[in-house]
Amino acid sequence: MKPSAALDRISPSPTLAITTKVLELKRAGVDVIGLGAGEPDFDTPDFVKEAAIQAIRDGKTKYTNVDGTQELKEAIVAKFKRDNHLDYTTQQVSVNVGGKHTLFNALVATLNPGDEVIVPAPYWVSYPDVVQFAGATPVIVAAGAAQGYKLTPEMLEAAITPRTKWLILNSPSNPTGAAYTVAELKALGAVLERHPQVWIFADDMYEHIVYDDFVFATIAEVCPSLYERTLTVNGCSKAYAMTGWRIGFAAGAPWLIKAMAKLQSQSTSNPCSIAQAAATAALNGDQSFLIERNAAFKSRRDLVVSMLNQTDGVTCPRPEGAFYVYPEVSGVIGKTTPGGKRIENDSDFVGYLLEDARVAAVQGVAFGLSPAMRISYATGEDVLREACERIQRACAALR
Repeated sequence: MKPSAALDRISPSPTLAITTKVLELKRAGVDVIGLGAGEPDFDTPDFVKEAAIQAIRDGKTKYTNVDGTQELKEAIVAKFKRDNHLDYTTQQVSVNVGGKHTLFNALVATLNPGDEVIVPAPYWVSYPDVVQFAGATPVIVAAGAAQGYKLTPEMLEAAITPRTKWLILNSPSNPTGAAYTVAELKALGAVLERHPQVWIFADDMYEHIVYDDFVFATIAEVCPSLYERTLTVNGCSKAYAMTGWRIGFAAGAPWLIKAMAKLQSQSTSNPCSIAQAAATAALNGDQSFLIERNAAFKSRRDLVVSMLNQTDGVTCPRPEGAFYVYPEVSGVIGKTTPGGKRIENDSDFVGYLLEDARVAAVQGVAFGLSPAMRISYATGEDVLREACERIQRACAALR
């Protein structure tokens, strides 16, 4: 017995590998600061937890509809109308076991060998692997710091072929925090209007985590002509600090939603009934807590960007949203550590930070664009300040 050929087409998640390494070091008593996980340090809001407790007391512990309860689907329909001015019915909604599950269902349900999926880089680590698992080909389009880590219309046009089936569009982005403006979305939409075979996977998971005067918009909202071929994707993990509850959701064409449900019926079946009750409360409840949490994230962003830009060999753009920075580290490549090891690439650099500075980040190669690293600032300012000071000392020690 050997692993399947499909399994050979994917790799273990690099971000989860870093998180596991940090946990192992901490259990061994090592003073390590983990900035690799994309997980808010805030707790799930109390009113959401209370809804879950009440659901348990009410006996809501049975199977639900495969792709979500009617109550949660109605809350999702209301959310899309309230936040995004998009009209969907509950028949157009799919509830999944997190955003990664939504991605998996949508791509595996629609892709065939020979199909292509455009994946702007830097990308969330799961995008190309799930495309490859489905037997299709990820077409990586590098959008670096010079483009603000965002796909341009010219780059999109050049990447589209008759075999292109999906474009994955993540805003605000994991790993960069870059977010598309209304004007930028309309410009991409003008290209997509000329290529009706291309569908859009709009990953809006960080929608509610934006800063300064940035106004979030999703592509089906600003380009109504693309509504029929856009899967608008979101979830509860990030804004509501519900990563462990595992609720993601999407809205789109009824045939696609049915196809995703068919796949889900033979894999996970329904998401946890208690988590669905909690998600319903989260979407329907008072959203004002998001303002305070965003203010905290903004303060953390400003601290990290400032300190990293004062670090030898590091250049850190200021993101519009999410809770990541993606500093460019070409200035440290080719240097030598105090232990005599030459830094050949960003994997070497983050390895050096972990071993010598006891700070865990994720190498840029994991996200398809090097030399860089992803740092999550979803933790307290005192921890972030200490981590950045360690990074500064480690970079100053390179020769």
